[in-house]
Amino acid sequence: MRQNIASGFNDQVSLVRALKANDDAVLKILYRDNYPKAERYVLENSGTEEDAKDVFQEAFIAAWRNIQLDKFYPENETALAGYIFQIAKFKWIDRLRADKKNRVISIDETIRPWQKENEENESNDDDFIQQVKKSFKNLGEVCREILSRFYFKKESLRTIASHTGLTEATARNNKYRCLQRLREMVKTT
Repeated sequence: MRQNIASGFNDQVSLVRALKANDDAVLKILYRDNYPKAERYVLENSGTEEDAKDVFQEAFIAAWRNIQLDKFYPENETALAGYIFQIAKFKWIDRLRADKKNRVISIDETIRPWQKENEENESNDDDFIQQVKKSFKNLGEVCREILSRFYFKKESLRTIASHTGLTEATARNNKYRCLQRLREMVKTT
């Protein structure tokens, strides 16, 4: 069984001092010793090895940053390992929630589910496409930009938010509202 990195130090002050000094050996051992538990958690909860690597790296950096900023101080030998794992766990849960909320749905699924049964009638499709185009032009500039970036350019909500000066949550809400508005406009024409 591998010995905890913290037990290699006489006290937690030495460990924190080594972490603040960015001691490569200590950082590598801390990373290596704590990764397997986080990986196991992600894999057991619908994730992949790549997901586990991403989440753990984010968690490790967050824990390191909090130690650098004196926002976290390990009180005992296992506190740092537990802290890193908790951050990784919550980051994975957040990612699962975000993925569930941000499930990409094609415009066909969202705007025209009532027309899927009539696909053999091409003239109806042409009319519908014209209605969507006309309604899209009548949306506000912000809505057109958000929907175009998300559905046509396949940009993430984070990228859209940074380009529009919005928060990611606001961009998500605006995308939903804009899509609802477009649906209503298409239904009434």
